[in-house]
Amino acid sequence: MSNFNFNQANEPKVQLLNGDCFELMREIPDGSVDLILTDPPYNLANYSTGNLNFSWRSEINNDLAEWDRKTLKPEMLIKDFKRILKPTGNIFIFCSYNLIGEYHKVFDPEFDTFQFMVWHKTNPTPNIRKSSFLNSCELIICCWNKGHVWNFTRQNEMHNFIETPICMGRERIKNPKHPTQKPVKVLEHIINIASNPGGTVCDMFSGVGSTGEAAVNLGRNFIGIEYEPEYFKAGQERILNNLKNLKLNF
Repeated sequence: MSNFNFNQANEPKVQLLNGDCFELMREIPDGSVDLILTDPPYNLANYSTGNLNFSWRSEINNDLAEWDRKTLKPEMLIKDFKRILKPTGNIFIFCSYNLIGEYHKVFDPEFDTFQFMVWHKTNPTPNIRKSSFLNSCELIICCWNKGHVWNFTRQNEMHNFIETPICMGRERIKNPKHPTQKPVKVLEHIINIASNPGGTVCDMFSGVGSTGEAAVNLGRNFIGIEYEPEYFKAGQERILNNLKNLKLNF
């Protein structure tokens, strides 16, 4: 297991842990996290049709990694999620259609509110055969109790819908290429509305560090856990570079 800690005065505190999140979450103190924002495996690998190759663009990674083949059930998360979350905290979990019912069954009885957001991807993977709908939407589960942090000011900001492209260009980490990297814009939107500056954001499936970058950008502390060493290293470098760039811009 590798650890990375960044803790300097007047700058966001960052703690990155490389290892099994189900073990490492036990090290997070009770009631210390303001926002859990995470993207667990969707268990979709068994539905994959393999990578898609095109003559006019790079291949599309439709063949998810081995880590997605390991079954993840929501009941494996609920105990530690509730334990580490502050009473005023929020939970946002990226989720696929095949798991939303299971999340509702486990999480809904434990919180005052269970809702969902929709992220609409403006440039989803094409369906060349036109055999079904494009997979242009992902669901984000949202849970909280009364008195939770909520930073809306106008009704038109309260839609449970956000629209952006998927990660492309400079934002996309090329090596290693994570098949489900989320756009920083989506993560920043959630962090802004569901936490306050100086609060702590936790992502226990942190991948290549997208949530960490978004949290640091917005002046939040960050705890990230990632199992795969190559993703952990990429996320560590990314977040450290982002901290340096933010410091230079002040």
